[in-house]
Amino acid sequence: MTTSNKKQTEDAGNASAHIDAKIAALDDWRGQTLARLRKIILEAGPDIVEEWKWGVPVWSCNGIICTGETYKAAVKMTFAKGASLDDPARLFNSSLEGNVRRAIDVHAGEKIDEKALQALVRAAAELNASSAAKKAAPRAAKKKGA
Repeated sequence: MTTSNKKQTEDAGNASAHIDAKIAALDDWRGQTLARLRKIILEAGPDIVEEWKWGVPVWSCNGIICTGETYKAAVKMTFAKGASLDDPARLFNSSLEGNVRRAIDVHAGEKIDEKALQALVRAAAELNASSAAKKAAPRAAKKKGA
């Protein structure tokens, strides 16, 4: 295992521990909801990793997919590039006025459309991969010509 891979594994372990602690500290519907969202997100793809940034859970794959913030009245999933994603199930219900991010607020007792959410997470990961490939292409061409 390379030093970089070892660091990523350690970081993921620390992030998971932070997220576990956050869920445990929320001893009401918000903890249960965050745990459920986490499970749905991680089941959406094997390359999705957990991170802990800005004091909140972050799920990434070639860049940030979404964050999971908790508030008194909602658990909010903010998609970093949500405005660029198709949302046929109309899951986005918050932060709709922005040009980049979109969010889903989940309130107490609301049912989560798991299949639609996983499709949205996969679309976000694919968008990140596409963006990463576009950024890498000029670098590769530059190296080839050097």
